Amino acid sequence: MTQNLSDLTHALIDAARSAGADAADAVAISDDSLSIEVLKGALEHAERSEGTEIGLRVMIGQKQASVSGSDTRSEMIATLAARAVAMARIAPDDPWCGLADADMLSDVRDAGTLDLIDDSQPDPQELERWALEAEAAALQVSGVMQTQASGAGWSRRRMHLAATNGFSGGYGRTGWSVSSVAISGEGLGMERDYYADSRTHSDELMSPTEIGRLAGERAVMRSGASKPPTGRFPVLYDERISSGLIGHLVQASNGASIARGSSWLNDALGKQVLPDGIDLIEDPHRVRAAGSRPFDGEGLRTRRRALVEDGRLTGWTLDLSTARQLGMTSTANAARGTGGAPSPAVGNLTLTQGDRTREDLLADMGTGLLITSLIGSSINPTTGDYSRGASGFWVENGQIVRPVNECTVAGNLRDMLMSIVPGNDARPHLSRVVPSLLVEGLTIAGA
Repeated sequence: MTQNLSDLTHALIDAARSAGADAADAVAISDDSLSIEVLKGALEHAERSEGTEIGLRVMIGQKQASVSGSDTRSEMIATLAARAVAMARIAPDDPWCGLADADMLSDVRDAGTLDLIDDSQPDPQELERWALEAEAAALQVSGVMQTQASGAGWSRRRMHLAATNGFSGGYGRTGWSVSSVAISGEGLGMERDYYADSRTHSDELMSPTEIGRLAGERAVMRSGASKPPTGRFPVLYDERISSGLIGHLVQASNGASIARGSSWLNDALGKQVLPDGIDLIEDPHRVRAAGSRPFDGEGLRTRRRALVEDGRLTGWTLDLSTARQLGMTSTANAARGTGGAPSPAVGNLTLTQGDRTREDLLADMGTGLLITSLIGSSINPTTGDYSRGASGFWVENGQIVRPVNECTVAGNLRDMLMSIVPGNDARPHLSRVVPSLLVEGLTIAGA
């Protein structure tokens, strides 16, 4: 029987009050998922999971503690609350903890207008058919020797947040996905690549045949990869991995990093961090987008905001705690799970696109590296020094000439981000809408 998440959260805060808490908030999350994988034309793996998790944060004066669990019986709720209060009594003071004032709370308590729930029910046989179609399409690509896995999945997550300041609200989202991983070549010459699509609604998914075909074509294009030359060259971050580069900027402007003084953007507020004319917008109210939400993890109403406007950093990403530490106002970016206190995080992001295609950017770069995959990471959070393993394609005279792998690209994020030239190929349905990005003058360590 499905439990009412609202009832669970209110039972938790009532138990916290009874145990002696001055204030409390509680979250209940239910997760359902179904995944199918096939290999060699047959079912390889099928998994169905269902579960509910609960989390409680209690405050006594300026002390706080959090507990979580999956046992939702009334006696266990009382036990969790008693444990949380006992922990809070011996916790060190946290001058920044506390719930939102009542006048700060969102008046939007669900995500109905965001259309995040697909009410159609998953059919295991249909998911298996999608996976088989994707695998068959990948194997039809000349040069594909085998597939590693092809799959389809469905998930549904619902959450409810309640607090002693009067907030109570919840929302949910669904997810549908199809993926395929293809392998070209044999022995030590094998190369692997993939394609996947994920949407909140199944009727917007790409066809499994298209997904499999793209996975196969990508794998074949990587055949015969070798190391690129060593030197300083322009680098083009392909659209499928370019959001990671912008993610380093987002992480460095996170209020938690700023409050600790451990960010290479500590002195950058109001200063230029991207080229003129480029904005980075967070919009938590995009319809059917995976990162949308009507309120944050502390009950504050989310809103559209510019992290970067005309190339200049406009502010930090803040929850209530980091805002208090920095003498600012929360940007309604608290993220909350069941296992601890809220922390700041962003959702949907859109970077200003340019007017040039990826092919135009390849022509502009002349000779350099097109990166389609990144592995590992060495980022100095205080200096912005950047080094990552990469693979992709070597470009000469604006044309792809061969696949490359086993190389490292290095630079400094401040310089890299100031030199970006965005393409126009971002996929608009993604949570992070970032096009291909051309970056000048990175050091490539290859052959």
